[in-house]
Amino acid sequence: MAVDVDRLTQHIAELTKIPRPAESAELEVARSYAMEQMESFGWTVRPHPFDTEDEAGRSLSGVNLIAEHNHHACSDRPRFCVGAHIDSRPDTPGADDNASAVAALFEIARLLPEQWPTDSPLDLELVLFDLEENGMLGGAEHARISKADNVDLRGMVSLEMLGYCDHSPNSQSLPRQLRGLYPDTGDFIAIIGNQNSGALIESYAVGMKQIDGLPVESLQVPDNGNMLQATRLSDHSPFWDAGYSAVMITDTSFMRNPHYHMPTDTLETLDMEFLELVTRGSLKAVIEILTTGL
Repeated sequence: MAVDVDRLTQHIAELTKIPRPAESAELEVARSYAMEQMESFGWTVRPHPFDTEDEAGRSLSGVNLIAEHNHHACSDRPRFCVGAHIDSRPDTPGADDNASAVAALFEIARLLPEQWPTDSPLDLELVLFDLEENGMLGGAEHARISKADNVDLRGMVSLEMLGYCDHSPNSQSLPRQLRGLYPDTGDFIAIIGNQNSGALIESYAVGMKQIDGLPVESLQVPDNGNMLQATRLSDHSPFWDAGYSAVMITDTSFMRNPHYHMPTDTLETLDMEFLELVTRGSLKAVIEILTTGL
């Protein structure tokens, strides 16, 4: 089986019918859709409700969805986590941010079981994070419970905005520190890790670079990305802060996509061929990591 563009499109269309912000009925509908999809692919999905506070001290309730495959349940072995946030801002349908990544995660969940490496040294969990748009709170909760449960988490991947591509020259903006070091055309996918994530960056890149026609760029930042705050803007950053190896896979968000956090972040603005390549690359990368370990 191959990554199916029609399926990717259908998932994004379903998720972007209406914005799905924190604690909303629309977000609950999206979670129900996600559970239905994952379970149809042979995964057991466990909702994990939690209460937390944002930076302003406002109390919030969230629900992460944690999935394990029925034939590859997690044990006490080292673990690998791949996730994407399912919530959006209140004023945007969030096609790129982050329905594109959720759709990619669904395709990974559908296709991986037939390609699962024999005798993998790692268990795998797939997670749909809540409250990312409120400060990466879903990621923080999952990092917390991983620590509390003494999970030997060898690596975490956050899929964050995967579907926007612009082949025009000068379509890619970059932080001042990175200008001249990376392309100024917005047609690549980025793998971003911290000082503890070198092996994970390398392993993920090996998988993604197997896809013809997909430019891949990598960045390793020091000090958990605190000197380059744009690199912290997804659910991987709480894992960095907790001492785990983690990476963000991204089309670089607002540094490329003019529809970021806007009502215009719709399915029609996405490059589905690019998303298909990124999804294929992510699937290859997950298989590579499950095969070789971390």
